[in-house]
Amino acid sequence: MTTLARSGAEVGPADTSGTDSREARAPAPQTGTEVVEFLAGEGRVLVLSMRKVANVVGYCALYEFEDLICELLEADRAAPLTEEGLEFSRRLYKLTRRLTTSPRVASAVTPRFGALKLEREYELFLPVFNHPHELFNLNAVQGWREKSRFAAAYIDEAWEARLPDYLLELLQPFDHIFLGVQGACEAVARLTGRPTTYLPMGVDALRFAPSPVAGPRLIDVCGIGRRSDVTHAALLDFAKREGRFYYYDTMRRSGGPRSGGAAVTFGVIDPREHRLLLSSLLKRSRYFIANRAWADTPGLTRGKDEIACRFYEGAAAGTVMLGEPPDTDDFRSEFDWPDAVVRTPFHAPDIADIIRELDRDPARTERIRTQSVYNALVRHDWSQRLGEILKVAGLPETAAFRTRRAELEAAAAAFRASAAA
Repeated sequence: MTTLARSGAEVGPADTSGTDSREARAPAPQTGTEVVEFLAGEGRVLVLSMRKVANVVGYCALYEFEDLICELLEADRAAPLTEEGLEFSRRLYKLTRRLTTSPRVASAVTPRFGALKLEREYELFLPVFNHPHELFNLNAVQGWREKSRFAAAYIDEAWEARLPDYLLELLQPFDHIFLGVQGACEAVARLTGRPTTYLPMGVDALRFAPSPVAGPRLIDVCGIGRRSDVTHAALLDFAKREGRFYYYDTMRRSGGPRSGGAAVTFGVIDPREHRLLLSSLLKRSRYFIANRAWADTPGLTRGKDEIACRFYEGAAAGTVMLGEPPDTDDFRSEFDWPDAVVRTPFHAPDIADIIRELDRDPARTERIRTQSVYNALVRHDWSQRLGEILKVAGLPETAAFRTRRAELEAAAAAFRASAAA
C-alpha cells in the first residue's frame, strides 16, 4: 500500500500492519496537497478518517471500523494530516456564522486550505467522526457532495448537552446520519433535518476472539480507561494481598480544547497495533471491568445511559465482565444472554468478594465466556454494522464482505463445538 500525496507532497510507504491488505491503485489525476493523505482502493467508496489528526487511544476502536470498511469494500481513504489551516477556517466560519446568521455567507467567505479535490465519482462517501467537533474537517475534501451518489456520516459520540449547532449544519447535505449513541439521535435529526439512525459500536470479533484451544488466562483482572477510585483501590488491595495479576492504567488523564469534551489518556503510534495489543490482553484476562459510557461523568449524558465499546471488546475476547451496564432496552437487546455482565456497582469496595464467589463456580464462568464469544461473532462484528450502512446506501455486498461473514460463522461454530466437547 502506498501513500499517494498531491501537489508536490512527499510520497512514502504507509503502514501495512493489521487487516488492511489493499494494494495501491493509481487513481485518476486529481488535485490536492500535502495536508491530506490519500490511500487508493477500488474507487467506489471514499472514507474520510480523522486518524492522523486525532490519534488518541480512545478513538482506536473507530479506526478499526474504518480498516474493515476499507478492506471489505476496497475503499479509498482520505485523512487530513494537519488541522492548522482547517482550524483557522473553522474559527472564521463560526465568527461569520454568528455575525451574519447565514451558513451560506459564512461558507462563502471561509478559505479552503489544501483541500483534496475529487476528480472521480463515488457510490458512497462515508466520513467517520469521533465526535461532532470534528465535522469541519469535511472541508478537507472539495466537491464530496457533487462527486458522491450517496453520502452517509458516522459519528461515534454525540452528546445532546454538547452539540455544536453551527457544525451540525454541515451535515445537511448528507443523505443519512448514523450515531454510535442513541440519546442524541432525535436532537441531531431535528438540527440537521436528515434521517438519523442509531448504529451501535462493534468490534473486530475475529481479532478479539480467543482460540477454541486457548491457553490459561494469566491476567486475573483487567481494568482500563475510566474507572472508580473506590473499585481501583479495592482491586489494588486484592492484588497485593492474594498475589493476583491486576492490569490497569498508570498514565495521567489529559484533555484538550478540541477533544469534544472527552477526557483522553494518551496518543498511540499506530491504532492497529494498539488494537492488536488490547485484543491480546483481553484474550488472556479472566475478568474485565466494563461500565456504561462516561460512568464517571454522568452529567454529560443527562441521564441517558449509553453502551461503551468495552462491552463489545470484553464479550468478543471471552472475558467475564464486571460492572454497571446501561439501564436501557438497547443494552438488554444487544447483550441478552445470561450473565453477559455480572452486575457490579461502579463504586465497588467489595469487588474482591464478587470475584472470589465467581471463582468458586467455574461452570458459570465458562458458560459466560462461551456465550459471550459466540454472540460477539454472530452479532457484534464491525462488518455487521457496515452491512446496515450498505442497506441504507443501496450498495450490494462485496465478495470480501461475504467471505468475512462466512469466516465469522465458521469461527462461531468452531468455538461452540469446542466448548461442548
